[in-house]
Amino acid sequence: MRGNQSGARCAMLLGSAAATMMAGNALASGRMHKPAAAQVLEARCARLAEAALRGAPVQGLAISAARWQRVQAGAASQPAHCLIEGHFGGHVGVIGGPYSIGFRMRLPAQWNHRFLFQGGGGSNGVIGDATGPNGPGNRSALERGYAVIAQDSGHDNGRNAVADHGGVLAFGFDPQARRNYGHASLKPTNDLAHHLLRAFYGRDSVNSFFWGCSKGGQEGMAFVQRYPEAFDGIVAAAPGFALPRAALAEAWDTQAIASILRARGEAPTLAGLKMALSAPSLALVRDVVLATCDADDGAVDGMITAIGRCTAERVVPALRQRSCTAGASGHCLDEPIINALARIMGGVRTAAGKNLYAPFPWDSGIAEPGWRVWKAGLENGPPALNVLLGAGSLASVFTTAPTPLPGDPEKMLAWQLSFDFERDAERINAIAAPFTTSAWQDVGMQDTDLSRFRARGGKLIVPHGMSDPVFSAYDTIQWWNAVDRRMGGQAARFVRVFPVPGMNHCAGGPATDRFDSLAALERWVIENKAPDSIAATAGPETPWPGRKRPLCPYPSVALPTGGSFSCGRLKAEGGRV
Repeated sequence: MRGNQSGARCAMLLGSAAATMMAGNALASGRMHKPAAAQVLEARCARLAEAALRGAPVQGLAISAARWQRVQAGAASQPAHCLIEGHFGGHVGVIGGPYSIGFRMRLPAQWNHRFLFQGGGGSNGVIGDATGPNGPGNRSALERGYAVIAQDSGHDNGRNAVADHGGVLAFGFDPQARRNYGHASLKPTNDLAHHLLRAFYGRDSVNSFFWGCSKGGQEGMAFVQRYPEAFDGIVAAAPGFALPRAALAEAWDTQAIASILRARGEAPTLAGLKMALSAPSLALVRDVVLATCDADDGAVDGMITAIGRCTAERVVPALRQRSCTAGASGHCLDEPIINALARIMGGVRTAAGKNLYAPFPWDSGIAEPGWRVWKAGLENGPPALNVLLGAGSLASVFTTAPTPLPGDPEKMLAWQLSFDFERDAERINAIAAPFTTSAWQDVGMQDTDLSRFRARGGKLIVPHGMSDPVFSAYDTIQWWNAVDRRMGGQAARFVRVFPVPGMNHCAGGPATDRFDSLAALERWVIENKAPDSIAATAGPETPWPGRKRPLCPYPSVALPTGGSFSCGRLKAEGGRV
């Protein structure tokens, strides 16, 4: 039995298997009244655990729960559905085992004949709720009528944690667990989902979709590149498809911010990092960035939509005009802060100037809590996530051989500060026993050959916040440019990147971050209507609640046209990513 999984079973049964089969056929054809259909499915749910084991496409399948969930109202509104939970694919493991792949699936009574695979997040190790969240303000996939599956990518944060080996990241010391985290758990989970669809509904889905952000975006890219036949359409938002390289950037950023403290004569601590890049300092940086770049798209509106035009060559000199040494009046910026920001936004690089990860955009969300919490931490909140998550993942999961780190955050900071980019960065590509593949091979998903996905007819939407502090939107755009070159300039026929000005990681920031990418994907796949724009609205926490702007597929951008905005191309002059 796995944690958080009940063994309760629904006990309602119909009189005969023949009656159940006939009712199921009537449901599939749309001839059955809803109450009777619900009774049939409720009975079928009670027997799903047994049915799932027959002909299962995965090894070692164990079902811990199969029960009927009645309609839930209120904030946690859910339609009636069958919930099934379990695990499969167990192995002993080098350390922290035994390991297995945990899953949760919800099969609604009122099914739209579509299936959605819900992406994970962070280091995973927790089974998603399998409701299919797909962006702020949107109805869940389950509420829309989808059957949804979620999984933990092959390790459990409770059972598999080892305190002196990175805690919940101990799975990185086991080759199979690392491969499962990177990609290997995905296809068998997807195969199992379709097996359960057939066992429960008596038929497979008509359309299959994937939606994920961050690590979930990486998983979407893994499906596109490694298992391209799995889905009709995929949303891979803010994709962590270069996770090992992004972890290098996290260490680079931490070292840059620590240089501010050292310039002040302070030893770097987590508390010190919070104050090194204070909210007032970053608010001044934001104001300078907007004063420099806001008008590039033809509208001074607090949003930088001219993607690629707001360059360091323009912003850094403007910041230096507000430096304290330049005698700026009012609030000013210490020179070490300007130097650190230039280093962070320029991207991690070797002494010879080779970029190990993409630079970051200068954008309006740089002063937001959603940006600072990653880079430096919040004064009255958590320490830098670049340390808490970045140091441990780089040590345990993204380098070979892994480095055992204790859970003490200050010791994690010390390790990150000691990281030598000339000596240690290549460890993301290293292979050493017991590993037969590198961390980059296991987790990196930046292949530009998408010919199999295109041939399958797949469609891919990639939204990405321009103020994402952990995965650079420029990394995503550079990848799309490479795909487009490889596809002879035809990439937009099946994959489109939608930069979101001002948005932080997956959501938040001074941005129109309320948009329905799943609906856009449905129209593209089912109706063959390619998304030339996606309607987006600013949320209540923004400076302009309710503001509407189109999100535009790169390289088009939102440009003012009279009293509104539409997608178009900037004049061809410099700055393209």
